[in-house]
Amino acid sequence: MSVQMEEKLNLKLFELLEGRQLSISGLSRELKAGGIDEHRLILTGYLRALRDLNILEEFEVPPSKIYALPEKIKESLPEKIEESFPEKGKERKPPEPSDSEDIYSIFRTQLLKIDLDLRIPVGVYVVSRLFERPCFRRELKLIGITQKHLDQYLEKPGIVCELPDSHLKKARSDITRIEIPPDDPAYEIREPREEVTRLANEVLAGLIKHRIDLEGLLAKSKQTTLLP
Repeated sequence: MSVQMEEKLNLKLFELLEGRQLSISGLSRELKAGGIDEHRLILTGYLRALRDLNILEEFEVPPSKIYALPEKIKESLPEKIEESFPEKGKERKPPEPSDSEDIYSIFRTQLLKIDLDLRIPVGVYVVSRLFERPCFRRELKLIGITQKHLDQYLEKPGIVCELPDSHLKKARSDITRIEIPPDDPAYEIREPREEVTRLANEVLAGLIKHRIDLEGLLAKSKQTTLLP
C-alpha cells in the first residue's frame, strides 16, 4: 500500500468511525462504497496496527471484532474531518485541556493538516525546537509518521539528517515521560527552509489554541489584512 493510499484510508476510517462503532465487514463495505476497495486481509492488518498505536479501540463482539475511536482521538480530529460532521445550531469550541492528554497526539492532529511530504521535516523541527534536543524515531511514530514513510523520505536528499549514536546518550537519558529504545535513531534539521519554519509555527500555534481557552479573544471571522 502506498503512503498516499495509507493517508486516504486513515482519513476515511476516521470519518466512518466518527460517533460510530463498526465491524471489519461494515468498514470494508462502506470503504468500498466510498471508492476504497482494499482486500479484507490488508484492512484487518491495518486496523490492528491502528489498535496497537492506540489510534483505534477494538472490542470483541463474537463472532466479530468492532472498532471505534478513543475519546482522545474524537476530541482532536483534524478540521477537514470535523467539517464533515458539523453540529447544527451549535458553535464548535476547542476541547477542554486535559492534564493526561498526550502532547504527541496533539502534534499528530496538527500535522494531519500539512501536506504529506512536509510532515517529517516539520515534525522533526517542532520536536527539536520545543524540547531543545534531537527528535527520536519513536517520537515520529507517536506523531503519526510511519516507518515506511520515513524510509522513503530518507532515501532522497533532504534537510533531515540522522545523527551519530555517540551524540544521543544524554538526550536519551533526559527523556523520562516516554520510553526511547536504546538503539533508536534521532534526527535533526540541517538548515530549516522558510516553508518548514512557517508550517512549524502553525503547528505550534495550533498546540497553543488546543491547550489554552482563547474564547473571547479570537476573531469571529478571518481578517485578510491589518491595513485599511
